[in-house]
Amino acid sequence: MKLNAGIITEKLAETKAFYQNVLNFGITFENDFYVLLHTPNQQAELSFLLPNHPTQRPVFQKPFAGQGVYLTIEVEDVNAEYQRIQSLNVPIEIELRDEPWGDRHFAIVDPNGIGVDVVKYAEPS
Repeated sequence: MKLNAGIITEKLAETKAFYQNVLNFGITFENDFYVLLHTPNQQAELSFLLPNHPTQRPVFQKPFAGQGVYLTIEVEDVNAEYQRIQSLNVPIEIELRDEPWGDRHFAIVDPNGIGVDVVKYAEPS
């Protein structure tokens, strides 16, 4: 079984640019109303769909309302990723920090208001 989460958004072009340019996602497939992106290592995919598209059934037409969703991206070197994203002048929502449960992470927000937690997991200290 394979899972790919999807977000219905009016901001298809901005979202595609954000995930490509900030997080280095690649394009698996796209057309004028849909884009399927993959992580740099191609282990996960994320899709975005324009709302109210006539080819889609009602269950896939309502746009995301901007709350209640987050993504976590695990990286090998969170310090380097933090520096790289800062150099792109992307606003940092949560500064790089260590958590008591072991995570070292920071967070940014995509064009749809989705929090993206960039993390390196570690054992609690």
